[in-house]
Amino acid sequence: MDHRRQSRRDFLRGRSALGAAADLIGSAIDTAADAIGNVFPESPPPAALPRHTEQRIVTLARRAMACEWELRLVVSREQNETTAGMAALDLVERLEDQLTVYRDDSELIDINRNAAATPWPVEARLFELLQLAGELYDETGGAFDLTSGPLSQVWGFAQRAGVLPQEDARLAALQQVGWSDVMLDPAERTLQYLREGIEINVNSIGKGYALDRAGELLSERGVEASLMHGGTSTLLARGVNPLAEGAGWEVGLGDPTQPDQRLAKFVLRDEAFSTSGSGTQFFEYEGRRYGHLIDPRTGWPAEGLHSASVIAPTAAQADALSTACYILGVEGTAELCERRPDLCAVLLAPATDADGAPSVRIHAFNFQRARPNEPHPFREGVEVLSGGCR
Repeated sequence: MDHRRQSRRDFLRGRSALGAAADLIGSAIDTAADAIGNVFPESPPPAALPRHTEQRIVTLARRAMACEWELRLVVSREQNETTAGMAALDLVERLEDQLTVYRDDSELIDINRNAAATPWPVEARLFELLQLAGELYDETGGAFDLTSGPLSQVWGFAQRAGVLPQEDARLAALQQVGWSDVMLDPAERTLQYLREGIEINVNSIGKGYALDRAGELLSERGVEASLMHGGTSTLLARGVNPLAEGAGWEVGLGDPTQPDQRLAKFVLRDEAFSTSGSGTQFFEYEGRRYGHLIDPRTGWPAEGLHSASVIAPTAAQADALSTACYILGVEGTAELCERRPDLCAVLLAPATDADGAPSVRIHAFNFQRARPNEPHPFREGVEVLSGGCR
């Protein structure tokens, strides 16, 4: 069977969803530009499927938020979920119109232009997202901060051209960062910046938020099972995959030193997965590597990890906390996961093997406690080094 990616144009031309069914075995989707390794959404081998079944997985694709989105649905001759799926992707596009800072007419641009002068009204669902952002700011001790855009600017990453800033420029940018200068008024549903120069950019949580909203829409339309990703770095798994005999949706995490190898496999059900790293957005200066994920507390790029991956109850949380955990590092992530037993985290750190070849050290948190009846997900033979892995 071939793996065909479906667009709105394909369906408007009347192509059959069953005819577009995809065998997803062996498909390996590269992570987004800000992630390390590979994320591998997978399906069971055809031999595992009941012979009488006519259910198939169809993949709908759309480009939005500067990346490729894919939604995988189970369809049959009796039930075709593709109309609901296209509506979910339409919603992602509408949310991009609201949240982008690259279009002059977005709601977020209006907020950034006006909220320093006066309390500015915010749409209800966006207000909820900003409240969540404030909670995560407090929970991570400021490692997650939607106001950190000036740091990306001064380091050149906003222009995709990294540069080492002068110290006075870095410090000046740091003075324009701080969620503590964002005031949310739930009674009036308004936002106000307490200092000139403060702005919000939702890049580190927006894809996850859009996934959650798309998942809500699918539920409202009666779609119980789906796997959806935005740029492959953030995924939302809903329900069971009926083609996997009632199990959830399998996702594999790649080895950053061996891109065709998997370090771990996770079975997700009604939860989200996100990976953050600086694998492609970085520059080197005088032998030191600087990545695009910048600690908003210091103004310096975070160091010491290949990547951070988080499994969380919602995609918005997973998206935001994978970034935060990359910045927090091993010790900070251990403390966060101690407070949040509903989270699982995997940090991949550079190491060398006995022969001096590049290797990976795995730090895993909360997996045994979160999934006591399932086998440990990590590849046999790879040592799991973590005081927090229970």
